[in-house]
Amino acid sequence: MPEVRIPAFAKINLRLEILGKRPDGFHELRTTFQTISLKDELRLKSTRRPGIQLQVRGNVALSNEPIEKNLVYRAVDAIRKELKLKGGVSVELRKQIPAGRGLGGGSSDAAAALIGCLRLTGKKLDLERLSEIAATLGADVPFFLEGGLVLGVGKGDEIYSIPDIPKLHLLVVSPKSIHVPTPDAYRWLKAKQLTNSDENPRLLRFCALAWSLQGGPFLNHFEDVVFQQHPRLAEIKRVLLQNGASEALLAGSGSAVIGVFPSPAKARRAVVGFPHDQTFVCETVSRDSYRRLMHSRTVSSAPRD
Repeated sequence: MPEVRIPAFAKINLRLEILGKRPDGFHELRTTFQTISLKDELRLKSTRRPGIQLQVRGNVALSNEPIEKNLVYRAVDAIRKELKLKGGVSVELRKQIPAGRGLGGGSSDAAAALIGCLRLTGKKLDLERLSEIAATLGADVPFFLEGGLVLGVGKGDEIYSIPDIPKLHLLVVSPKSIHVPTPDAYRWLKAKQLTNSDENPRLLRFCALAWSLQGGPFLNHFEDVVFQQHPRLAEIKRVLLQNGASEALLAGSGSAVIGVFPSPAKARRAVVGFPHDQTFVCETVSRDSYRRLMHSRTVSSAPRD
């Protein structure tokens, strides 16, 4: 029986601006998403046993949760209902992206599960409908159907592809003892209520910068408030810059911190500055590479390693 193996890549936000709180209670964002080579892996098989079987490896907390709460389960369930599939699906999720660190691991896993189910069953679904399903699973999930460099607006779920930038070499530092729940980060931010004015200079300035690819230094509006709550994260940023990073910033709402280095070797050398943290040396993944990697790994059944 065939097995589909599909990567689920992490993301960073090169720029993340919170423009204000919307009337619907969500926040208006302008962000540039970028996929990176740090990844989880999903392995999907069709089974004679009905329903969805899910096994999580590499993350004890996720493996102990009810599987119905996992975004991978919810994604597979959504596709099965959409396509009225009767057969069962077995999924093994191999985690490497640390959870709750602003790297989008759960959302990426969900998008990979959607794509993986379509590949496994040989079914097709137009991108617009697939994106609608993805958006029901989380605001970041539609981005992971696209990959590369993307402008996100609205809640972050309205996305527009923009040309890829040259490859960046990264060191991701994930502090083991610090977790930043996204709702807490928004609460600390105390964003102002948006008005209905069309003349929002910050919005217009960001869009102009993003579309012209002249965004300048990396930016994350969460940094000040999150660093106030967790000074250790500000210290990680300082150490990254002291150890050769040309740029450093908080990943999403945290708690991972990203350093951009001139070469992989310099990123690897900087790892010694973080003996008590989890670290990953990786690079950005272009849109073409992302699409190729997401659609190229269907294999025959083989013994599990």
